[in-house]
Amino acid sequence: MRLFKSILCPLILLYCYCALSEENILDNNIKQQEQNDLIGNNQYYVTKHEDTLINIARNFGISFADILSVNGDLDPWIPGKDIKLLIPKQHILPNGKREGIIINIGDLRLYLFKDKKVISYPIGIGRSGWETPLGKTKIIDKKVDPVWIPPESIRKEDPELPKVVAAGPDNPLGSRAIYLSIPSYLLHGTNKPYGVGMKVSHGCIRLYPEHIEELFELVNKGTKVNIIDQPIKAGWKNNELYIEVHTLPKYVRENSLKNKQEKNLLPLAYEIVQNAAGVEILLVDWDKVKIAVKEASGIPYKISK
Repeated sequence: MRLFKSILCPLILLYCYCALSEENILDNNIKQQEQNDLIGNNQYYVTKHEDTLINIARNFGISFADILSVNGDLDPWIPGKDIKLLIPKQHILPNGKREGIIINIGDLRLYLFKDKKVISYPIGIGRSGWETPLGKTKIIDKKVDPVWIPPESIRKEDPELPKVVAAGPDNPLGSRAIYLSIPSYLLHGTNKPYGVGMKVSHGCIRLYPEHIEELFELVNKGTKVNIIDQPIKAGWKNNELYIEVHTLPKYVRENSLKNKQEKNLLPLAYEIVQNAAGVEILLVDWDKVKIAVKEASGIPYKISK
């Protein structure tokens, strides 16, 4: 009898464990497919004679680089009349804990998670040699009409810069500044809005003037900030799996970034899609994944069969 029990009990425990494990996997997969990882909806716009992509982008709350990525090579200043543009307003949320602020330098967007809602803004970040740092930080201060004191490293680049730049139209921080616990880095407005959607700053994160004013009122000291780099994202909506791939359009790309942009993104895409698909990996159409990576349109692309 003891021998029988010693054999039977482990078998019962193993069966229960396997049953629970299978149940957990199925439960997690159901939750995975039910979740909505996409926000916003794409729109269309027909250009007028006087339009520039810079003005169109700002009117729609996106960057002109976003428009170039999905609509092909156009002249940002003279795109032409009667051109039907896809306005990319839909985005896959980046991977990470959805709280506070996520800044994704991979898609040049800021995501604010507040009161069970998500608000997203296009951003400009640090150029080559002045890269925006990655990592977790938090907001430590906020200022209206900030004064800018250029660091010595920046004044070496431009010796004509004054030691102090007062608030006003010549201040590159714009009308609002949000200071991070990472020394010398902040979120701020700009007196050069066309820099939003580009890698042109000295490491700080710039937003459109209207966006920084809105964000300023929505965040507080202590708000968590996570700066990540995810040029490829994947997520679910209505039981369909999507991928979103970002590279900088040629017009806004630095020469020093050329090789980085041309690297093969497929291995990274495969890894991200596998993680997002989970046990539903057989639903993935890998030919569509290849197309999405090649096009790098910056909009969600359905990859499930």
